[in-house]
This record gives sequence, structure tokens and C-alpha cells, in this order.
Amino acid sequence: MLRGTGNRTGNGGANANTTVARSGAKGIALSLLAVGTAALAGYVLSSNRSKNSTARSKANLGARIIDPDEVPANATIVDASSRQLDEIPGARRAINRAIRRRAREEWEHVTLERDGAWSVVDTIRSSLPYHEGTEHEYNGVYVHYDDRFIVLDAIGWAHLQEPLQ
Repeated sequence: MLRGTGNRTGNGGANANTTVARSGAKGIALSLLAVGTAALAGYVLSSNRSKNSTARSKANLGARIIDPDEVPANATIVDASSRQLDEIPGARRAINRAIRRRAREEWEHVTLERDGAWSVVDTIRSSLPYHEGTEHEYNGVYVHYDDRFIVLDAIGWAHLQEPLQ
């Protein structure tokens, strides 16, 4: 009877089996090491990318001046001196920039780049009387500043609600 897979002599069969077992174990170990290393590298790269994308995010807060007749009848108007505006990072800067630059045609915006910048969108909608505009109205918070009306909103974010891959 033959013992082992590679040795046909009766006296070396045990050594042949051991050699085959060792080389097979080495091959499996090397394969597992390669797969494990690749998996670990993939995890590290993915982990670093997700940390960077969630840790630093961007949001634009925009403001523009509108005519008094553009203020919807059912919109709640916030006075510019309201402390509620202080709860929104960049709100006063955006309003002041719109006033200073007489922004009627374009939105004057402030870009927030920091941890949790996207939460500004939720803060605007939850802490102030946010107006969901109809077809010919602006979405946003209507602010009365001296003798002018300003619309304040997070701008340029609708198409980026899902994280980029």
C-alpha cells in the first residue's frame, strides 16, 4: 500500500506527507495573509475617507434682499435684532453681506466649513419660522432689517443631500 501522495517508496512516505502538509499550510497561510492584508488596507482607506467626509462638511448660508411685495402674506417675519438669528452660524454675516452689497439679483452667501456644517440646514428649518415657498415664493426665513426685507436660507445643498462616494 502506498502512503503519501508524492512518494512511492515505503520508507519515505511519512516524510513526504509532512512535506506536502507543510507546503500546503504555507500556501494557505500566505493566501490568508494576503487576503487579510488587503482587507485591512481597504478598511483603513475606507475609514479615513469616511472620517474626512463626515468630520469636515460644507454648507452655504445665503441671503438676498427682496421687495416688500415679495414677502408672502402667510410668512412669519423675524426682526433682524432677534436672538434666534444668533443660533444659526453665519446668519448675521450673510444678512450683513447682502445689505452691504445690495444683493437683489444674487444670493450673498457665507460658506461654513467645519464639523457638522450641514446641521445649519436643520437649524434654519427648526429654530426659526421657515417658510416653504410656493411656485413664485422663496423658501427660507424672512427677516426685516431696518426698512428692507431679506430672505435667509441654506443654498446650493439640495443636490448634495446624499454623501458623495
